[in-house]
Amino acid sequence: MRTSRTDLSRRGTPAGADPGRFRSASRIAVAAWALVLLALPADTSRALDANVRTPVQVPVADKSYRSAKDALRAGMREYNAGDKQGAARALEYAAGQGHALALWKLGRMYADGDGVPHDDLKAFEFFSRIADASTDDGPDPQNSAVLGSAFTALGTYFLEGIKGTYVRPNPERAYDMFNYAASYYGDPNAQYNLARLYLDGTGVEADPRQAARWFNLAAEKGHHPAQALLGDMLVNGLGGIPIQRVRGLMWLSLAREGAESRKDDWIVALYDKNWAAASEDDRAEAQTQLQTVGSIRKRR
Repeated sequence: MRTSRTDLSRRGTPAGADPGRFRSASRIAVAAWALVLLALPADTSRALDANVRTPVQVPVADKSYRSAKDALRAGMREYNAGDKQGAARALEYAAGQGHALALWKLGRMYADGDGVPHDDLKAFEFFSRIADASTDDGPDPQNSAVLGSAFTALGTYFLEGIKGTYVRPNPERAYDMFNYAASYYGDPNAQYNLARLYLDGTGVEADPRQAARWFNLAAEKGHHPAQALLGDMLVNGLGGIPIQRVRGLMWLSLAREGAESRKDDWIVALYDKNWAAASEDDRAEAQTQLQTVGSIRKRR
């Protein structure tokens, strides 16, 4: 009998700065959300064990739909038209049929209070249904971004807990979720969060080399916070890793270019600190490497 991946009492062994919120994880699955205009299979997900959590109560949709795919398309049309309550009703119909993308979108809506009352517990349970319906047979190419995003969101909830609910802070389970999403789905936000756990020794023994490895994997995918922290580690040899000042400055420069608004002020500060302390030769070489990286990306 299969055990729930999100069982609150179990430390699992899945195959294979600020982790506090997972909004950037949703960017990974936005493209998958657009796929509702294409033919998508509707899988039936398995409910969670009753002794683990209270099942999500899914209201009956006001309209009848021919299929979960039809409801999903209707939900997207209504969401894009600004009728988010109508979108939620259509998505609830598709979610009731176990459609992963509908479950994910409802989870995001409840997590953000986007057209529905903000409710982290409901979001957690929608994401949990996605996780519990997944298998180890290999990532589903159509839903891999959604699955990775869901596991990453669960990791954040396990890391922080949800106040006033049965979801308590559980760093070990957070590690499981991030590790699974990072290893199995290659989710860059999960890779970043996993690196943070290794860097801080939260939920796992501190291991700066593993932290640098996971930061690098996320940085290669354009994750700016990962680029910033990897750059800082390389410039200063943090945790005993070999110093690579030029490469570190290059990563910091990439992170600085991608910094957005005040939420990324820490990236700008980290860049300024390391850039000011660098030699002219190191700065020049870092700029050369940065131009090379930019040229390679343009050719892709």
